Amino acid sequence: MDWTDLIDAAFDVAGNSNSDTRAAALRTVEANVARDERPVASTAGRHPDHFRKGVLVLTTHRLLFLKDGKPPVPVPLSAVTDATVSRSRLNGEVLLVVALTGSHRFEDVVKAEVFAEQLKAAARLARTAAQELPAAPAAPAEAPAASGAELLDQLERLAALHTAGALTTEEFSRAKQRLIG
Repeated sequence: MDWTDLIDAAFDVAGNSNSDTRAAALRTVEANVARDERPVASTAGRHPDHFRKGVLVLTTHRLLFLKDGKPPVPVPLSAVTDATVSRSRLNGEVLLVVALTGSHRFEDVVKAEVFAEQLKAAARLARTAAQELPAAPAAPAEAPAASGAELLDQLERLAALHTAGALTTEEFSRAKQRLIG
């Protein structure tokens, strides 16, 4: 499966046949993917802040939410700790993704159970790959261990840098591992 097939499948599920929107989503994804990032799965869903459905794209590195050519909402897979599905009359199948960067809620998700399982499997693979990367050489003088509040602040800053695109997924994972120990 390539990026075009993934985007087309997701927009078909979302019921959006607008070729300009599909092309914009494809350009957005291709502009934001890492060199070794590959498509895994996609579905349609709605972010609570949006009325219309968008596209959830699962890659080997992250989960992206795309809508109307806006910048994607990325969730790095190495930070994902859980993905659960619930059902509600008003919001349909609700996918809740819990990550070190925060929790993310997507409503009216098509085939949410299947997508959640794919997401969990991809997150396990991403965490395993991050752990298998060679560790960076230790600094000559080790800094004293940070307190819980300091560690949380540092992790939040790293997550913000990664979300802003200043850190790649690999850089974020390595920095996080160094902090956590």
